[in-house]
Order: sequence, then structure tokens, then C-alpha cells
Amino acid sequence: MKLNQTTVLVLSALLASSAAMAQTKAPEPDFTLSYNVGVVSDYRFRAISQTSFKPALQAGVDFAHKSGFYLGAWGSNVAWIKDYVGAADGSLEVDLYGGYKGELVKDLTFDIGLIAYQYPGNTAAKVAGFVNANTTEIYGALSYGVVTAKYSYSTSNFIANSNSSGSAYVEVAATLDLGNGFTLTPHIGHQTIPNQAINGDYTDYSLTLAKDFGNGFTATITALGTNAGDAFYKVAGYDNLGKSALAVGVKYSF
Repeated sequence: MKLNQTTVLVLSALLASSAAMAQTKAPEPDFTLSYNVGVVSDYRFRAISQTSFKPALQAGVDFAHKSGFYLGAWGSNVAWIKDYVGAADGSLEVDLYGGYKGELVKDLTFDIGLIAYQYPGNTAAKVAGFVNANTTEIYGALSYGVVTAKYSYSTSNFIANSNSSGSAYVEVAATLDLGNGFTLTPHIGHQTIPNQAINGDYTDYSLTLAKDFGNGFTATITALGTNAGDAFYKVAGYDNLGKSALAVGVKYSF
């Protein structure tokens, strides 16, 4: 079949258009919404056990806008309000947070935000010497390459301690890619709690090995320890909440 010049031109235009479409990437979505659920053998917050060394079931949801703005919520069972404070109620933690992430220069990123640690129905304030466990912090972080440094500052009383506004936590961590889905994360942090009759300041350290199995499944094993003092972090019938331990966890994100 003989093609005339007009037909050849039309076919060439169609082929060029198809090739251009094939090479065009799908546009970045305006936002993403993701979920996660997991279980840990011992829920540690800044290396302090929140579950009296028992397992925890945890779940969260995250909204992230392409501009860098994000919001999220996360929850876990806890035991410290009852076991260590001695309150009648307070077995749930719900964290509500939001912030903004961006890049300052190549490989240097920042993250600023606010987080509210909520313990619905907690009665810590009814125990002599304590206040409501709900805590609000502002935070800022800088990341360069594999290293992240973060500073958190409480604008309210800190986890049921009276007159503890201004508590602060500074931390540094590095995420090292070992290949085959494995990462290794060394971490060190220091917590200060002002205006307490007993010194609650401490330093913590940890080393976490994580494995990404794909399809949203990850597993972690963490060796951790602190120099948290018995006078502040141990009560009769229970061990020091900051004692050295090995914690394992699994999480599914979707």
C-alpha cells in the first residue's frame, strides 16, 4: 500500500505524541494519606518504658502535603500512669502532631512542629505531687545526609510532673543503610526536667537494627540503656523504667 505525504506526516505526529506520553511521569499527588499498625515487646519513649516492660499494640495515620506540611495521629497502650504514678485511670496514649518539612540547601533538611501527648481520662492529677499527664512539646530538627539532630521543648508540664514546663530533650541519630533492606541506627539523647525535688535528668543511648521486608512490613530489634536514677524512675514493686533492655517490634504500613 502506497502512503501519501499527508498520511506519513499524520502517522509521524501520532508516533511522536505517543513516545512523549510514554516518557512523561505521572504528576506528584497533592497529598498522601498513610496508615500503620504494629506491636512492640516493650514500648520505650526516650528509652523509658511506658508499659512497665510489657508489650504494646500501636497504630497511626499520617497526612503529608507535597508542600511539606503534615499532620498525624498515633496511639498506644501505656501502664506508667497507673503503675508508677499510682493513678486509677490512664491506660492509653494518643499523640496528635503537625509540622512542616523542607530543604534548606542540598542534602540539608529541616522539620519543625508541635506534638500533644494525650492520655485520655488519666487521673494523675488526683495523686499527691502529680499533675495531669497530658503534655505538649514543640520541636525542631535538622538532617544532613544520614545524621539527624533534634530538639524538643515542653510548653506544658511534662508527663505528670508538677512545675516541669520547660523540660527539654536533645538527640542525635544516624541511619546507616546496610543493604538488602537492613538499616542500623545509633542514637543518643539527653532529657532534662526542671524544678523537681528529685533529679529526673538522664542520658539514653540505643542501637536499632531494622529490616524492610517489602510490601509495608518492617521489623526492628533495639538494644538500649540509660543512666536514669532509681530515685526518680523506680517505685516499690517495679523496676527502674530506664533499665537496659532488648526490645523487638514489627510494623505494617499501608
